[in-house]
Amino acid sequence: MTPNIPNIPFIDLQAQRRHIGSAMDDAVLSAVHDGKYIMGPQVKELESKLAEFAGAKHCVSCSNGTDALALVLMAKSVRPGQAIFVPSFTFVATAEVVAWLGTKPFFVDVDEDSFNINPDSLKQAIKDATDQGLEPTGIIAVDLFGQPANYSAIEDIAAAHNMWVMADAAQSFGASRDGKPVGSMGHVTSTSFFPAKPLGCYGDGGAVFTDDDELAEVMVSMRVHGKGTDKYDNVRIGMNGRLDTLQAAILLEKFKVFPDELKARQKIADRYNEGLKDVIKTPQLIGNATSAWAQYTLILPENINRDDFAAACKEKGVPTAVYYPIPLSQQKAYAHYPTVTGGTSIAEKLSASVISLPMHPYLESDTQDYIINVVKDVLK
Repeated sequence: MTPNIPNIPFIDLQAQRRHIGSAMDDAVLSAVHDGKYIMGPQVKELESKLAEFAGAKHCVSCSNGTDALALVLMAKSVRPGQAIFVPSFTFVATAEVVAWLGTKPFFVDVDEDSFNINPDSLKQAIKDATDQGLEPTGIIAVDLFGQPANYSAIEDIAAAHNMWVMADAAQSFGASRDGKPVGSMGHVTSTSFFPAKPLGCYGDGGAVFTDDDELAEVMVSMRVHGKGTDKYDNVRIGMNGRLDTLQAAILLEKFKVFPDELKARQKIADRYNEGLKDVIKTPQLIGNATSAWAQYTLILPENINRDDFAAACKEKGVPTAVYYPIPLSQQKAYAHYPTVTGGTSIAEKLSASVISLPMHPYLESDTQDYIINVVKDVLK
């Protein structure tokens, strides 16, 4: 790396680590010395604080974001013959958990501006599923890149067909829509605490939010092998899905700075938008929404080769990433599952043209200006 080319991390977790400082060391060592490594008091404290923040009655923590999705589906007793509708443009875990349980993931197209599930495509997919002899059962609406999906429209569609809605908020925890915080939309919300998420731990972690007392009770049982009165009284089929006490202690310290980090992410997104709006289409918030800005994602023009763009940015010290290069409906493991009539053309277009720039709360202004200038130069 030559002296005039900076070494820019895509997500700088160490900057956050330096900001929190010794408080993190103290929190981790306190958990170590307490010796309650599984379901220690920090887990219950974290669940209480997250539930209050999200406007939900219950928060059930768990081992990772994928298990959070699975806990909900298992508690809902999904079964073969049912269809659960998922966007084709998202990370594989959303469809994976549906397939685990023998239910059909039914792929739906997305909206080009928000990257989230398209309500009109969803309506068509529900009709298609019924015509194919499947039972429309649930909708997993993914809040891609940090912006909540259009839950008012999705919930109306679900209500018309007696279906439930799960918000896959792995990337959007901390955001809101129509004045409602993520965690209070849909019937149930799952999230992830993977280190790179807006609120991430130092390993794997996840959580589920709901106001449904019965659903929460079942998920608490299922995350410990389907326990009843204790872990040796197994009343249902479950999993080993507990959140480690150490990760809860880490998340409690990170949660203290989380509101300020969300504000910083918005300022960084605004700076990107202002700096790039004249040369490329920048991501937009739809309706009365805020974003957690898990990623800052551009759609490259058709005349720009994405690989060449990424290579040119890398040569100048600017890292990029592609989320996600292949729609789920075209993935080898999922191509045989049903897709909405008319296909998922927008998902396919986005998979071929999106690219994400560095985004984290500690991205300094001069570094961001350098990134903006590099992107402008490469686009020229």
